[in-house]
Amino acid sequence: MNTTSYGFVYISLLLLLTFTPLRIHASETKDDLVELTLVQNATTLGAVCLDGSPPGYHLDRGYGSGANNWLLVFEGGGWCHTTAECVKRAKEKRGSSTHMEKWKHFYGIMSKNASLNPDFYNWNRIKIRYCDGGSFSGDSMYQNETVKLYFRGQRIWKAIIDDLLPKGLNVTEKALLSGCSAGGLATFLHCDNFTSYLPKTATVKCMSDAGVFLDIKDISLNYTARHYFEKVVALQGAQQFLNENCTSSLHDYPYQCFFPQYALPYVKAPYFILNSAYDTYQIGHHLVPPSTDPSKDWEQCKNKTKTCDEDQLKTLQGFRYEMINALSDFNDFSETGGMFINSCFAHCQAESDGTWFAPDSPRIHDKTIAESVGDWYFERTPSKLLDKPYPLGSRCRNITD
Repeated sequence: MNTTSYGFVYISLLLLLTFTPLRIHASETKDDLVELTLVQNATTLGAVCLDGSPPGYHLDRGYGSGANNWLLVFEGGGWCHTTAECVKRAKEKRGSSTHMEKWKHFYGIMSKNASLNPDFYNWNRIKIRYCDGGSFSGDSMYQNETVKLYFRGQRIWKAIIDDLLPKGLNVTEKALLSGCSAGGLATFLHCDNFTSYLPKTATVKCMSDAGVFLDIKDISLNYTARHYFEKVVALQGAQQFLNENCTSSLHDYPYQCFFPQYALPYVKAPYFILNSAYDTYQIGHHLVPPSTDPSKDWEQCKNKTKTCDEDQLKTLQGFRYEMINALSDFNDFSETGGMFINSCFAHCQAESDGTWFAPDSPRIHDKTIAESVGDWYFERTPSKLLDKPYPLGSRCRNITD
């Protein structure tokens, strides 16, 4: 595929931040805030953030019919692939619990409002804070005379699960592991391991929101995403934890099993894929990174899709093709899987009231994301939905195009 048909539209960082997550929520009150819980004994096990501080999570207790049901959501927030990047990150909330917000509001799939979240509102809902820089994938350490960095995502994951088990996770009846972006990628890495902690009688499923990062070339025909993730895996010491069946099949390039498209076939638990076919994070970082557009030929197009010229629209559709092709076997052959691939320019949609289950939320075949996920989880009806290509697909009223 040539550069024109293979590349994609570069959405500006400003627009990306508008999408991630969308700030369209019901009225908030102090009672809606959920407090941060730090896993204090995790430090004795080396289960620490990049800077050595303890990891944490926010837990909003379930009740009634949801008292024994659990929704765990990995926080997203990119990665660091060099020590310099990780040093900077260790001084911020996604590298240190010292800098994390002590309280958070829960939206979308995490909302406690039944009218906004009819299937999961009364479950135990947990937001797992992200502070290891590698999608909870590694177990290594870096140290020199002035710097000490802990890459302990695997230990953080285990420490949080161990902390939650005696709080009721050990008697789970229904469970869903989810996450957005880098957190969505983490669900591919930990889905089956999560199942192993829970009662054999429990219904355990997983969902990735905007976590299908593709192993593709950028518009300069370089593998920007591949080289980036290879460095993440090496720095984190994550290769040893990647799915063995996957790494065996890709024995020349085992680090590629960090990519969801290669890991997904080996996930045994029922899985749901929620993604935009035009994922804005990948547009800006993997398909048209700034280094590939020095003359800013995409500048107008990146700010408003309707201004894209014919060639740019072709590259846009080329990216959509790659997304659909990467998921084709899952769509065709997974009997327990679910899917909602829409044509909104977005990145992360499950944790926003405006895109999860609102009157003007994106729909495919007249179904919202919440309805599609609920139908899949509770097996009300098969739920694999693929939108028409832009501009024929969903009316994305909550997402500017």
